[in-house]
Amino acid sequence: MRLLHAAKAASWMDKGLTHMTAVFGLLVLPLAALLLAQWPLRELVQAYSRQANDAAQVLFALYVAVAVTAASRSHAHLASLQPRPDGAPRPRWQAWALLACVTPWALFMLWAGWPLVAASVASFERFGETLSPGYFLIKLAMALMLLLVLVEGLLELLPHGRAPGSP
Repeated sequence: MRLLHAAKAASWMDKGLTHMTAVFGLLVLPLAALLLAQWPLRELVQAYSRQANDAAQVLFALYVAVAVTAASRSHAHLASLQPRPDGAPRPRWQAWALLACVTPWALFMLWAGWPLVAASVASFERFGETLSPGYFLIKLAMALMLLLVLVEGLLELLPHGRAPGSP
């Protein structure tokens, strides 16, 4: 019974990661728009270019936080651990090796960085130069990236952790 619940939870997490990576992938569009808007804002409007840059930094941090997991899910992040050409899943020992390499790093980074993230979120830290709100989101994106890396590593171990149609 517990195995059935674990399989359902893994399938739910897998589907959630699939949807999350798709949605966060769309952040590249407003990110590009903000980066392109900086020059006209600075030269023509002569205002708000730094705020556009601050917003672009937040979007970029969130995008990259999820993109690391998206790359791993598509087997493009660690090329040496790609599945076999015939489309068969990666051997179980590779999933264990991946988890053994990534888990200690992610856990250490969460442990070492958590006080900074918590303090930043608690104070709603702002960008230093412009005092625009949102700098805390950049630090929160680091924690999100590390948690997603851990979840993806665990899903790789489960035999049926991939939703149908998942990369």
